[in-house]
Amino acid sequence: MDVSQTQPLPENRLHFLDYWRIIRIRKAIIITVFLITAIVATAVTFLLPESYASTARIRIEPDIVQDVSSMSGAQTTYMPYDPYFIQTEFEIIQDRVVLGKVIDTLNLNVEWGKKYNGNETLKTPETMEFLKRRMSLVPVRNTKLIGITVYSEDRLEAARLANAIAEAYRSYRLKQREQITFNGITVLEDQFRSEEERIQIAQTNVDNLRKELGIHDNDPNSLYPSPTLATEQVRNYNAMRIEGETSYTKHERQLTQLQALSPDKLRDVLPTVNPDPALGELLNKLHESEQTYATLTNDYAPADVHITRVQSVMDKLNRQIDDRVDGIMHGLENQVQSEKAALDSLIAALEDAKVKDNAEAIRGQPYWEAKRQLGNMIEFNKLLAAKIEATKLDLRIPKSSIVEITGPAEPGDSPVKPNKTLNIILGVIIGLIMGVGLAFFIEYLDTSVKTIDEVERAFQAPVLGVIPQNVGYLVDEGPESPHAEAYRVLRTNILFSRKDEKLNTVVVVSAGAGEGKSITTVNLATVFAQAGQRVLVVDSDLRRPTLHKILRVGNNLGLTNYLLKQNKLEEVIQPTAVAMLDFMASGKLPSTSMSILGSAQMKEMVAELKQRYDFIFFDSPPVLGVSDASVLASEVDMVIQVIQYRRYPQPMSIRAKQLIEKVGGNLIGILLNNINMSQDESYYYYTGYYHGGYYYSSNEDAQEPTAKVKDVDEADLTDIKQKY
Repeated sequence: MDVSQTQPLPENRLHFLDYWRIIRIRKAIIITVFLITAIVATAVTFLLPESYASTARIRIEPDIVQDVSSMSGAQTTYMPYDPYFIQTEFEIIQDRVVLGKVIDTLNLNVEWGKKYNGNETLKTPETMEFLKRRMSLVPVRNTKLIGITVYSEDRLEAARLANAIAEAYRSYRLKQREQITFNGITVLEDQFRSEEERIQIAQTNVDNLRKELGIHDNDPNSLYPSPTLATEQVRNYNAMRIEGETSYTKHERQLTQLQALSPDKLRDVLPTVNPDPALGELLNKLHESEQTYATLTNDYAPADVHITRVQSVMDKLNRQIDDRVDGIMHGLENQVQSEKAALDSLIAALEDAKVKDNAEAIRGQPYWEAKRQLGNMIEFNKLLAAKIEATKLDLRIPKSSIVEITGPAEPGDSPVKPNKTLNIILGVIIGLIMGVGLAFFIEYLDTSVKTIDEVERAFQAPVLGVIPQNVGYLVDEGPESPHAEAYRVLRTNILFSRKDEKLNTVVVVSAGAGEGKSITTVNLATVFAQAGQRVLVVDSDLRRPTLHKILRVGNNLGLTNYLLKQNKLEEVIQPTAVAMLDFMASGKLPSTSMSILGSAQMKEMVAELKQRYDFIFFDSPPVLGVSDASVLASEVDMVIQVIQYRRYPQPMSIRAKQLIEKVGGNLIGILLNNINMSQDESYYYYTGYYHGGYYYSSNEDAQEPTAKVKDVDEADLTDIKQKY
């Protein structure tokens, strides 16, 4: 068989039962590691000194700084949100600025030197490290609270240290804030003095400009020149201007409309626009004359004196009306011109006042600008003085908002370290984890054969049988042995594995010593003999023969004697205590006959034995030890490789299989030997029935299965093989 042409191995996936199998197999290691770890954890827990804990709880706020840019009073500004604020404060609490003060206040260098350093005073850095190891800082989630916990063998000392640390941190923060405020006051005072000097210089400059420019400034609070017209006067002038513009516009529009009318139309419209009593009276008289004229024309001729007289009156009235209309129109024109002149005069007066004010403002601009700057400087200096006073007052007020001790530490009632229950539970859990982990690690390093699936996957060969642990010799135990069924299963599988009934020589090999070749050979041969078949066992392990001891026969004559032609075949074959089972011992091996198994005499012997016996079983030395096993594998019909459960690495057994195939041996399958059924449940179904007494519940039932097996072997085996 060409190993290079074998199919790729299927993927190896562990099932839950595989993990359980590993735990059962390695339970001794798991229990040992578990017990050692649990015992050590318990012992250490009870040996550790007891320690008390006290916690002081404080509330902290970000630093508050004075807003120097604001001159409205003593205002404060909180620092923006800092995600690292709490962690930063943790480092400050554990720094020398806080712990150093605690050490000095409580004289810990001397006190702890006497207690822990043989009455020698400790140095401050040493005491700080000792104190850091005893303290723990824990923030309260989603709050501004911090718990300062200190551990000590003395419950009073733990509370005293926790309170001292909280108070030292509080004092540090308050002192830091006061220092910042004091520095701000110093800066403000320096600026105030500087501003006063600038004000003196600015005042002198204002006085000089007033004299030089001849500015008349009677109002010390005024920052602009006084206007020519007062505000009230300007308001009145503007009202008069608006009223004049309205009247002028109205009369001008009326005049324009009247001038566009015809004389007759103007005579009718003018009284309604500009009522005039005289014009109205004349129009009434004209109307009456026209009516009289119309009446007379009905009675008299046009040349009649009455008509002539009325006509004369009408003409006179028309002339008077026209004259009156002309007079009214001239009056309206004069009124419009008068309003226009008054409006122009008012506008001119306002413009003159503006021009005069602008000129005065331009001339006095340097003075007024300097005076405004002086006023701003004086106002700023007043605010600065108020800021200084407010800051000083704020400094004198006690501050505790940035750090507040919300819960002083109290002496603990019971020790918190060691936590015996927790330590023991952790020891148990860790011991269990370590034991299981070590078991799986050892299992990972163990490359020996473990399961049938693993064998078939790695060797690409079927498993013919599974032999349990502590199997005895069936020669001594008899056919009713509880182990016989395992070999009957092996016998049946061998019979099914034969391709031809003429194949009746079998050699049992293994990769290394101690895997159970000899006991497998004897027990398998015994099972075949108990089934009524003529069987011969040949001990071909010439270097370390053992079968003669198992079968309790002598080893004076045997295989080597026949191969060296010292004795005949009948002389070297011995009967055994089992019916139908004969035995050929190895005989004495001369030092000059190391390749005796590969001789022609050996081949002739095998051919002759095949004619005399139904089955011949050869015991051989380890394949990887000497070449005898390989030679035997090439000369017999079938080869069975025995692999002991969890003994040798898989590569070693695989190498043995490759050697068998390389010399042309017909490897029909693998036999797993020495399986611990109590540990590995995956093999239980192979031997569970006969181990549980299914086949051997009584002496009467013991014979029936054997007969059935025999019947299957002899009568139905041929038909079954033809079907499959």
